[in-house]
Amino acid sequence: MGRKTKLKDLVGVIKDKASQSKAVILSKPSTHSLHLALLRATTHDPFTLPNPKHVHTFLSFGHSSRATASTAIEALMDRLQSTHDSSVALKCLILVHCIVKHGSFILRDQLSVFPSNGGRNYLKLSDFRDTSSPITWELSTWIRWYAEYIESLLCTSRVLGFFLGSFSDKDRNEERVSALLNYDLIRETESLVSQLEVICRQPESLHLNDNLLVGEIRRLVGKDSLSAMNEISVRVHEFGERLSYLSFGDSVELVCELKRLEDCKEKLMSSSTVKKEMTERLWIEIGEIRGRIDGKAKENDDRLVKKVKGERLSDSARFGERVMRSGDSVRFSSARFAVNYRFSLPIIDSME
Repeated sequence: MGRKTKLKDLVGVIKDKASQSKAVILSKPSTHSLHLALLRATTHDPFTLPNPKHVHTFLSFGHSSRATASTAIEALMDRLQSTHDSSVALKCLILVHCIVKHGSFILRDQLSVFPSNGGRNYLKLSDFRDTSSPITWELSTWIRWYAEYIESLLCTSRVLGFFLGSFSDKDRNEERVSALLNYDLIRETESLVSQLEVICRQPESLHLNDNLLVGEIRRLVGKDSLSAMNEISVRVHEFGERLSYLSFGDSVELVCELKRLEDCKEKLMSSSTVKKEMTERLWIEIGEIRGRIDGKAKENDDRLVKKVKGERLSDSARFGERVMRSGDSVRFSSARFAVNYRFSLPIIDSME
């Protein structure tokens, strides 16, 4: 196994050198440095992280024209979707995550609209398999999950109107949230909860605890989970402020989202990146809101029961006036009789 791994690593080094030479020869002079930075940041070496120098060089192409940024994203996606090597795929995904966190507006914009038709699973890695070794097979699980996570991250960012973690002004963020309609507030909360649910599905790999690439992914995702919790906390607090004015339908949707969030509690509390004090306050506030909604629902139920009982009593009183009593009569008019007769009809008190 060790000899096979060393051979694979050697082949990876040769592929990297060949790809870089090919980029210099075949690519346009204006994009030489772009393709070289991408190839150097996403090598086949399974024991190294993307070099920060090459990552910074690649991100710098987002500060030029929109056409250059588009070319950079297209080159990155081509490399990601054409590779069968787990190390290259993970490094490409880390580079995509770096664009989301640190890229320029133009670069992020080009990433968010790629491809033009959008859609689910547009990174096209749901079937990724690297079967060259047991480790790469295990890494493939991380690749499929990490691609799903980044897709969810981009989707959440579209719903929020900004990239998660980039809204640093807390006061402005709270002011923006307070101006949202109930529908939009619930929609943003649902998207953030979905983001946390994907985080909670993070693979557990006993054999990859020392893997640098997996460690970097955990670090990046951990920061995102903290940002998502902060955003959810702001929205939960806002729901608490406007709870008295929520419609029945909005209250039901809110309870559903809070229930989904509470289902993530155990996983989130075990995360070392999430502050225990913040999450404890959040769970207390969620419990209070659910309690108030339950109390409001019970109060409405009691009112409904009293109203129904009142209507039934009123109907019974009116019905009593319509029931014939002994001695009441009905007039029949018939051609068979020359004169109208009055017949007294007995009242049937009970029926078997």
